[in-house]
Amino acid sequence: MNNQLNYIREHEQEFIERLNSWLRIPSISTASEHRQDVQQAAGYIRQILDQAGMRTERWETARHPAIFAEGGSADGPTVLIYGHYDVQPAGDAKLWHSPPFEPTLREGALYARGTADDKGQILAHVLAVEAWLKTVGKLPLRVKLLIEGEEEIGSPNLATVVREHRQQLACDVVVLSDTSKLSPEIPGITYGTKGLIYKELKVSGPKQNLHSGLFGGTIANPGQVLAQLLAALKDDRQRVAIPGFYEQVLEVSAQERQALAELPVHEQQLLRDLGSPQLDGEHGYSTLERQWCRPTVEINGLFGGYMGEGAMTIIPASVGAKVSMRIVPYQQPAQISQLFDDYLQSLCPPTVRLEIHTHSMTDAYLTPPDLPALAAARRAVEKGFGRAPAMIRSGGTIPIMALFRRELQAESLLIGFAHPHCNLHGPNEFFHISDFMAGIRTSAQLLEELAAR
Repeated sequence: MNNQLNYIREHEQEFIERLNSWLRIPSISTASEHRQDVQQAAGYIRQILDQAGMRTERWETARHPAIFAEGGSADGPTVLIYGHYDVQPAGDAKLWHSPPFEPTLREGALYARGTADDKGQILAHVLAVEAWLKTVGKLPLRVKLLIEGEEEIGSPNLATVVREHRQQLACDVVVLSDTSKLSPEIPGITYGTKGLIYKELKVSGPKQNLHSGLFGGTIANPGQVLAQLLAALKDDRQRVAIPGFYEQVLEVSAQERQALAELPVHEQQLLRDLGSPQLDGEHGYSTLERQWCRPTVEINGLFGGYMGEGAMTIIPASVGAKVSMRIVPYQQPAQISQLFDDYLQSLCPPTVRLEIHTHSMTDAYLTPPDLPALAAARRAVEKGFGRAPAMIRSGGTIPIMALFRRELQAESLLIGFAHPHCNLHGPNEFFHISDFMAGIRTSAQLLEELAAR
């Protein structure tokens, strides 16, 4: 690996400049006014893959294109590396310390939208492939890359892309880096993620807003009913109160509970990072167990009624809420979704109307612990970062692993290079240059380790 590692070290500044150029393209997939920017970002990463020596294709979808690349011998194992080039909106520009689409280096960290999620992380894999091709002249195994432009809007066309190109995407294992390290100092391999069910509730009563003095006490207030329904989602021990919710939950084993307890995660530091006065959650479980291994229900937003300046005394005609559930293996999204609907409908009084809309449903995922590629990944991360990785789960959701398992019969490795509090989706998103370079080294080592396995 000396030639590849020397190439990576010698081209560090050039790699950073390439990342900067990509970050300057505001490839916001959810905004129609940025459609051309999304197209430009797709073209940019395809150009880098072309120049590295990979064979590339552009796959059109109903919205934004996906870039496919492949190289290496067809004999032997095949790895598929997945990533995305689209980014979240910047949000309130006043909260950024530097312009969100003008990469700025401060104290060893590069600040811009998309640095960690996911341009910086997927580019690390692309540059590792380049390091092999520019030094050795060939790859140690068959390498394929799929880089899409719709992840931040739920990948609505990815399933179609995978089905239509199933043969081209065939592989032995999938690698993605859309997660993080355990801590600033300790790298991590994520072996489990939660699934997601996202709901929108609307409670309506009168045909229009009414005077709360003239009509108070004569009809049900939709705001009051909604508050009661939401409060009924959990009991006083912070357990989800939906009947049947926990029936298929994969319980935390004694071995995993011990492993989680030994991770160097400090709750007081977590509180300082989050800014909350106290931790809270389901009784009987540690913070990491609740965060990574236990299902949850959370209220994401409330709307309706009068929210303007000063006072307006009304009974609102309708109010609403957005609610998400994070589920764990072996909970079935469709079943849990129906349990949620049935429970709230059973509690809703006949004095109002309740509408429930389901926005999305996604399975949870666990990497099989005996997967040979997992041992290869652990060795590669230790070589790339100079420290053995922690084995961790995530409370977040990445829908594509279940898709790859179902359509390609391939399991996934999640190797995160970014800081765990890198402000992804928030203001001042960042990616440390040291982690970017360690990610490139890790990916280069991973190709060799996977070939050996």
